Amino acid sequence: MPNQKSKYKKPTIHQKQIVASSRLFNIEQLDLEFSNGEQRQYERLVSRGNGAVLIVPMLDDDTVLLIREYAGGTNRYELGLPKGKVEEGEAILHAANREIMEEVGYESASLTHIKAVSLAPQYMQHHTQIVLAQELSPRREEGDEPEELEVVPWKLSNLEALLGRDDFSEARSIVALFMVRNHLSNFSS
Repeated sequence: MPNQKSKYKKPTIHQKQIVASSRLFNIEQLDLEFSNGEQRQYERLVSRGNGAVLIVPMLDDDTVLLIREYAGGTNRYELGLPKGKVEEGEAILHAANREIMEEVGYESASLTHIKAVSLAPQYMQHHTQIVLAQELSPRREEGDEPEELEVVPWKLSNLEALLGRDDFSEARSIVALFMVRNHLSNFSS
């Protein structure tokens, strides 16, 4: 479905200013005026860096390679897909291949960009690029993880059982698996 044109005109930004900073994000305040004259202040997280990739590494047509790693936000170990930042000057597909070599110990001979997704577009500028990785072969590169990650093979055909697990809760991983399952079924039909 093509993008539909909105009847709304984007608000005018009268001023932008950084109101707080961390190592990963800036919090930016926007002074806005909407087309009907209403004025508001919005705050958003502005990413530092070049974006991120989230990779769906498929060992075969039904087996995805998940990782188990510590998640500081939930203070527990979570199952999810490998992911990481895109380095300065690095292409998205190269970043995806580098991340799976670092996190799951495989490289891909076939990478497909699926879609850019946002987590909370009302509050975050950040987008994550979802990449399907196929035709995997073993290759390990050193990464920046503080400990070795556990690689967990999972059958995509058993996605519903994965969704029922308490330790599989990251929305980006969930949406990526559904999108890839749909993508793969369109090619096998």
